[in-house]
This record gives sequence, structure tokens and C-alpha cells, in this order.
Amino acid sequence: MAHFAVLGTLAVESPPGRFAVLRGARQRTLLAVLLLNANQHVHVDVLVEALWPDVPPKSYASNLHTYLSRLRERIDGLRVEHGPLGYRLRAEPDELDLLVFRAAAAEGRRAGDAVAASRHYRRALAQWRGPVLAGLHVPRLDADVARLESERLAVFEDCVDAELTAGRHGELIGELRAMVTSHPLRERPAAQLMVALHRAGRQGDSLEVYRRLRTTLIDELGVEPGAEARRVHAAVLRGEDPVPRLPAAPAPVWPVCQLPPDTADFTGRDAELAELTEVLGSGSGVPVAVLSGEPGAGKSTVAVRAAHRLRARFPDGQLYVPSGPRDLGDVLADLLRALGVTGPAIPDDVHARAAVFRGRLTDRRVLVVLDDATDPEHVRTLLPGTPGCAVLVTSRRRLSGLAGAHRLALGPLPDADATRLLTRLAGDRVAREPADAARIVAACDHLPLALRIAGSRLAIRPHLRLAELADRLEDEVRRLDELTVSDLGVRGSIALSYDGLRPLTRRAFRLIGRCHNLDLPAWAVTALIDDPGADEAVEELVEASLLESGGPDETGEGRYRLHDLVRLYATELEAPEGGGLRTVLAATLALADTAAARLPRTVPMPALAREAPAQPLPAELVERLLARPERWFAAERANLLLLVGTLCELGRRHDALLLLDRLSGHLYLQGHYADMRAGYETVLAAAGEDRPLAAVAEANLTLLRHARGQYEEAAVRYRECAKELESCGDRRTHAWVSANLAHCLIGLGRAEEALQTAADARELFTVDGDVAEPVWVRAAESAALHRLGRVGDALAVDEETVALARKSGEPRQLGIALHGVAWSLLLGARATEAASAATESVALLRTTPARSALAKSLRTLGAIEAFRGRRREAVEAFGQARDLAQELDERPRELSCTRAIAASWIGEGRAAQAIPVLRACLDEFREMGGRPATSLTSLVLQQAHEAVGDKAAAAEAAAETAELTDPRDASAAALRRALLTLTEPA
Repeated sequence: MAHFAVLGTLAVESPPGRFAVLRGARQRTLLAVLLLNANQHVHVDVLVEALWPDVPPKSYASNLHTYLSRLRERIDGLRVEHGPLGYRLRAEPDELDLLVFRAAAAEGRRAGDAVAASRHYRRALAQWRGPVLAGLHVPRLDADVARLESERLAVFEDCVDAELTAGRHGELIGELRAMVTSHPLRERPAAQLMVALHRAGRQGDSLEVYRRLRTTLIDELGVEPGAEARRVHAAVLRGEDPVPRLPAAPAPVWPVCQLPPDTADFTGRDAELAELTEVLGSGSGVPVAVLSGEPGAGKSTVAVRAAHRLRARFPDGQLYVPSGPRDLGDVLADLLRALGVTGPAIPDDVHARAAVFRGRLTDRRVLVVLDDATDPEHVRTLLPGTPGCAVLVTSRRRLSGLAGAHRLALGPLPDADATRLLTRLAGDRVAREPADAARIVAACDHLPLALRIAGSRLAIRPHLRLAELADRLEDEVRRLDELTVSDLGVRGSIALSYDGLRPLTRRAFRLIGRCHNLDLPAWAVTALIDDPGADEAVEELVEASLLESGGPDETGEGRYRLHDLVRLYATELEAPEGGGLRTVLAATLALADTAAARLPRTVPMPALAREAPAQPLPAELVERLLARPERWFAAERANLLLLVGTLCELGRRHDALLLLDRLSGHLYLQGHYADMRAGYETVLAAAGEDRPLAAVAEANLTLLRHARGQYEEAAVRYRECAKELESCGDRRTHAWVSANLAHCLIGLGRAEEALQTAADARELFTVDGDVAEPVWVRAAESAALHRLGRVGDALAVDEETVALARKSGEPRQLGIALHGVAWSLLLGARATEAASAATESVALLRTTPARSALAKSLRTLGAIEAFRGRRREAVEAFGQARDLAQELDERPRELSCTRAIAASWIGEGRAAQAIPVLRACLDEFREMGGRPATSLTSLVLQQAHEAVGDKAAAAEAAAETAELTDPRDASAAALRRALLTLTEPA
């Protein structure tokens, strides 16, 4: 066990009796900072400033780790922890002289008689061997060193008071003379020396001390001695022993506890309570913790629970200042009365009351809880002045002006804690109706106050079904009315915060509440408020915990959001005049249009044609937001989907469809099919009698069914859409739908029909310079020709497509075209050329965001490598393709890759492991209606059953394979060979 000393030169005994040598100045500095803050976290910034006062090196983090490692090597038992709050050196009370000093001083203050107190004080002072950290100057620690010296002087003076009380005045005269000489401006030791000399019969010397003190103060500071020194002087002049001028105020009865009772059904907040306990119970300085959060987050309840937990660490008491607007002078008067100061002893002046308050808490261990504070200046006035005390503040505001405070923001409860709180309030029926309970929790925004109201309503009305209450709460018009019971109400809680805002900030709050967005980027908030004071209004809303500020999004823009209940309150208020709502909407539509134009369009549907909308935002802001258009779409995806619904509600259906079309370019590219489906379902529901709009929406929904492998249903719906689009005269969309239908028919094994449909699609396409259209329809033609065994015709189509794509110079289109020609080359017995083309396709597509096309090319590369007998390369390519398909929710492709990987397991002797996987694939392919895929999967399953000796199951699989196999299908034949090669022993 190591022993440390900082009250003098820095010293380390490790082990006891042998002093460790710390050669590096930065090692000593690092250890000194940690020791002066023993048992509490020191932020990395503080350590860096201490180690490098000027400019830290770029490698400061690694250097810091190096210094810590060397300290651990040299000091046995050194315990330094690292966490989110910084570094903390753990030391027991007897391992560090500073801790011994403070503990002994505290014992002296608590001692019941003067003799015992003196003994403890002398033990504390004996720890000092010289100036703090003598010989080691760390500018960052200057304030800490000065504070420690003040602590030493205060303890010495307390010790002298105790010894004067015990009658040891004769022994103190020499020590006090030295102290007065060293600190000529310090009045308390001078007054103590006067008392000691007077009691020793040396009245003249006592008066001379006062004369020198007065002269020094006038010469140096221009002030007279204070009241205590003058009182002692007057007593000596009268020949009296100095005694208190007034009878002492009644001593407070320690401990004093003013805390409200803890909440019996308190639930959750374990991490927050642990953090508060650690910060406030550190035992060093006067820690201040500010607990903030939106209305209804349970700040007061958490503070009271934390204070009760900390009672043992603050044995002298816990003071509590309740919420509510109160005069600071009245608050101080109440606190002083609780501490035993009564009647005329309470000064009239607020600052004097604060001084007396600090004096009463001197060297005590008291926790002060300030509930619902609003003004940082009031909090500063109520801070104790000496170490040992701590302050816990709750506030609707962040109190950013309170320097040095530890801030903890309370958010909504997690799902589990919110449900548990509802259960404790409403009983076991919450567990019996979990779905409706989850709806109630969500409608309450996971806020404790709202949950407590909902739970109380269920408790007082046992026959009120959870589903009925959930229905009421999900009605946004009634929700705040429903969240009221007795004297509790969410609306009133939010109103208290709103009423304290400036007029401009109230208007900003109402404007933001009109937006149904999940959150808003900073530019949109500024444009929405449309006032030179917008930034100050936003800061005030954040400070009041009404607006939540998030970190920068993918574009680097800050985000802001209102929690649901706060937003509902904002929508109840009178709609503000003016504001930039139209500007924000126009800017968003224009940004979506520009962002979509900068992304490759991979969705196999035509982009809706429309003149680019005007952009009201500055060009430089647009360029910054859209520098990476996929990042802007990612940041705004949820908001854009909400905006689609809002535009539909406003009757702007075509604007909604256009926005969704632009957004779909991103959604399809990233595989967000569920969002895309939800958007088009919204548009379709709003289409009404608008047949062209409904047809486009239905065509996109059918495309998504196709992507999920629902081939039969997709084929039916594609035909219906084609008829509707033809009747509407939408030739271009009709062409794309026909091409998609051709691809769908290939999946169903209907090659002749697919080839004819592809030819029809080619006739429908108009020449508009977009190479994507012929590439897509040619891909369908080539695949159909493969199925019909017309490999040479397919190769001709694919080579023409490659030539066209090379001419375009677009990497994505060329990668897709090379994928097609690679497969045709393989079927034409040119496997080496096929592998080269597939490898080039994969390399090109890796440089683009077209992950779906990349997955397809990787799958083809895997099949080609398997065909060539290169098992490892094949399995690696299939694995990458499967992972991409899984991310994109492209189930057919994921299943085909999984089938190939399972085939390789058979070759590795793991057929038993492959069988359940293949069965699952087979079931899904059957459901999709894909005959070729089902046939191939049955073939691989047959090999697995044969490998484990199950002849009956193998025969059954072989029969299904024979039934579904089309002898003309060259693609299936090549895949059969590739898969069978993988099943061969490795």
C-alpha cells in the first residue's frame, strides 16, 4: 500500500519506508493534480492544461497514457481509474496526508469539548511539512494551493480558539506572534494574540498588537479593523476578559433534515442517481450538481431520492429550499432560522444574511437542495463557502451561467422503467395487457409526470380498460386534457416554463410547434423564426428545457426537437403571425430535388419530370448541405416522409408524389423499402379520383413487392398498372412497368412471356438520352434468352449494352452491363473471360453507391468462380453478396447466396448443418413462386440428403427438381454445375 504526501514536498512511500523516485517533471505534475483531487474525477482538459500550460502536443493523449503507465510502474498499488468524467486516483483516508488533515479537522469541529478538539486540530496541523507541493510549481494548481493554505490557516485559528477556551493562552503566545508576523493583514490571529496576552497579564502588549494591526490595515488597505478585533480591543481597554458582545444565538440542533419524504413508488433512474451520488459525495470542495430537464421529467423526485441516499455522507444535515417564486431574502431567513439564528440576529440585508448562512455552514457537512431554481445568481448566493458541503439544484433551465457546476439532463424514462412505473401505479393488469400499456407509455412520451397521471387514473377507475385510456391519449386533440388528475397536470407544468419566456421566444416556440417534424435542422429553425433575434430565442428555449438540442447530423447541421407533449402544448397556443413556414417548405422541396439529381438513380422507375423549384436559401448553404447528397437524405429521411403525409393532408398530392419520387432515389439505393412502401401507400390513399397519380403510386408499390420476391402478386399488379398507365397516356412509366414485369416473369420461369414483354417495353421507351432505360430492358431480354437457351443471342444483346454503357462513361451503368455480359460469356463456355468481366463489374460498382447492383454482381462472380472450381473465392463472393442483400432486405438474392454457401458446407462434410438451412430456403422459394430457384434449391437439398444417407428424402428432392427443371434454361444449367461443384468434397 502506497502513502502519499502533498502538504509539503511531493512524496510517495511505496512500499512504506521506501520513497519512490519520480524523475520526470510531468510525471510529478500529473501525480500532484490527481492527488490534490483524490477520489474525484479530473477531466482530461485539466490534466492537459497542467502538463502543457502553453500548447499541448498533438500526441497529448498517448503521452498522458505513457505518464500514467510509468507512474503505475514506479508506485505499487497506485489506483487510477479512467471513465467518461476523466481520471480518478483512489486513496483511502489514511493513504494521503491531505485526507488525514481534513478528516482530523472535521473531527475537531465535531468534538464535544475544547481539549478533545485541540487534540484533533493539532493532529491535522501536524500533517503539514511545508508549503503545498514545495519545489513543484504547476500554474494550473495555483488556486488549489492557495485554497489549501487558507484551509490550514482556518484550522490553526480554530485550534487556537479551542486551546484558549481550554486555558492554554500562555503556550500560544509565541506561535501566535509568528502567525501574525507571517500574515499581518489577518485579523483573527491578531485578536487571538490580544486575548492570550491579556490573559497572561500583558495588557500593554495586547494593546500594542491592536495598534500595529490598525496601522497596517490603514496603510495597506485603507480600512479600519473589523468588528471582532475592535470588540477585543475595547474589552482589553476596560480590563475585561473578551467575551461575545451578544449572547450567543441558540446553537442549531445537528443534524437538521428538511427533506420531503422519498417517493415510495420511485422507479428507474439508477444511472442518474449513481452519477449524482458520486459527484456530490466526493468529499472535496463544494460540489454543485444541476439537474435539468423538460417539464414532467421528474427532476424534484430524483433530487429528493438522491438527497436521501446521501444523508450518511452529510451527517450535519440536509437543507431543502422548495420550489416556487420566493424572495431570496425570505429564503435566507428561513434557512437561518433552521440553523438556529433567530430574531434580531438575522440581518436585514440579503448579502449579510448570505454571509451568516455561509458562516453557519463553515466546516460542516451539509447538503443543500435547491428545488426548481430559476436564477443562477440566486443559486450562487446560497452556495456554502467551505469544503464539506454540497449543493443539488433542480431547474427547468440549464443554468448555464453557473460556472463549475456538474450538469445532468433528465430525459424520458426507458421503455422498461416506464412500464414498471405504470405497473406500480395501476397494478398487475398492465402486465396482462402489454400492447395497450406500451401505447399508453408512448403517448405519455415516457415522462414520469404523465405516466403518474395515467397510472393514477387507472388506479382510481379499476374498470377503465387500458385500451380505452390508450385510445384517448392517442387523440392528440384530447391528450393534454386526459393527462390531468387532481392537482397534477402536464399542461400546467409546461405552462410554467412557457410563461417565463420572452415574447420573441414564445413566438418562436409556437412556430416550431406548428411543424410536425421529428426534429428540425438549425437552418430551418432560423428560417422559421425569421427574426434577427432567432439565435437568442433558440438558446432561451434550450436553456428552458422546452427545446432539445441535438448534436450535428450527417451534414454537420445542428438539430432541434420538441418532445411530443411539449409540441402538443405549443399547438394549443394561438398561431403566431408571420414566420418563415413557407420558406422552409419551399427550401426543403428544392433541396430534395437538387439532392436527388446528384445521386445515381437506381430505382427502376422513371423520375417524375418537373421544372426545378426555386431555392430561397443562399447558394453557399445549399452547397454545404448537399456536399454529400446521400447524407442529407439520411439526415432528413424521417422528416421528408412526414412531409409527404402533410402535403397529402393539405391537398397538395402532386407535390407529395414529386417529393416522394426524389426521396425514393435514396430509399431504394439504401434498401429502405419499408419507408418507401409507407410513403407510396400514403400517396395512394390520398389519390382519390386522380387515376394517373394512383397508377404511379401503385406501380412503385408493386416494384417493392417484386423486390421482396412476391413474384405472382407482383406480376398481376404490374399488368393492372400497365393497363391503367396506357389509358392515362403515361407512355414512359408504362415502359418501365413493362420492363419490370419482364424481370418478374423471368423469376417465375416464364421466359417466352418475359421476352415478349421486354420487346414491348423497348418499343414504349422514347429516346431521351437516358442510358438506364435500354440497359434495364436489355437486361430482361438477355435473362429471358438465357432461360430459352439462346446464349448467342443473349451475348449479342449484352455486348451491345456494354458498348452503349462505355460510351456513356457512367461507372454504375457500365458495371451493370458488364455483369450481364459476364454471365453470357460463362454460358458460352468462356469462363475465364466471364470471370474477368465480373471482376471488373464488381470493381466498378464498389466505387458507386449502387449496393443492390453490387450485390448482384458479387453473386454472379461467386457463381462463376464456383463454376471454375475456385471454392474459396466463390464462398467469399457469395458471403459478401448475402450480407449486402440482407442489409437491403432483398430476400430472393439473400436466399440464393445462402443456398450457395450451404452447398459449400456439403463439400466440407457439414451436410447435416446445411439441410435445415436449405429446407428454409426451399419453403420461401416455393412461396415466391420462382420455379428455377425452387428447382436449384431442391437439387442442392438432394445432395445434402445423399451425403447423410437419407435416400428417401433425396429421392423426394430429386423428383421435385426433375419436375421443375426446364431443359432449355442455360442459366439454370450453369448454376446447377456451379452448385454441384461446391457440394463436391473440398
